[in-house]
Amino acid sequence: MSSATLDTATFGTGCFWCTEAIFQQLEGVEKVTSGYSGGHVANPTYEQVTGKQTGHAECLNIEYDPKKISFDELLEIFWQTHDPTTLNRQGADAGPQYRSVVFYHNAAQKQKAEQYKAELNKSGAFDKPIVTTLEPFTKFYAAEDYHQNYYKNNPGEGYCQIVIRPKVEKFEKVFKSKLKKN
Repeated sequence: MSSATLDTATFGTGCFWCTEAIFQQLEGVEKVTSGYSGGHVANPTYEQVTGKQTGHAECLNIEYDPKKISFDELLEIFWQTHDPTTLNRQGADAGPQYRSVVFYHNAAQKQKAEQYKAELNKSGAFDKPIVTTLEPFTKFYAAEDYHQNYYKNNPGEGYCQIVIRPKVEKFEKVFKSKLKKN
């Protein structure tokens, strides 16, 4: 498939290992890359980002076919697969690198994210206000190779079993109709 027919969404949902496996399963998603965005340090390393001095968030760069899955659908999955009400934290992972963030690529993505966030806040779906930030996309840096396809490559690892697997299993039940057909 030509990259000219693909669009890009960039989301920070806390630890990129936890949601990479979710977005990879979606029909219409062609590529998911774990990495860093939103900071001021060029070509950051994982150690630099976790040191909390780069301003970057762990995030996913998602290349998708908008004819098969919409940005709106990706936003729905984004907000339902992490806790957007905890500032700079997802579970035990804490720090600005774990912030909930939509890095919008254009005005349409910004408008859709603002609208979805406002509707979610009004709906009472969450007990606390949504703290997800909406930030303009500037640059994405792919994480080191050992972070890519983490769940797929390390299914028996403790973190994968205890944290990622239950999240993936819940996602598969809720979004069954959006999964890739094997």
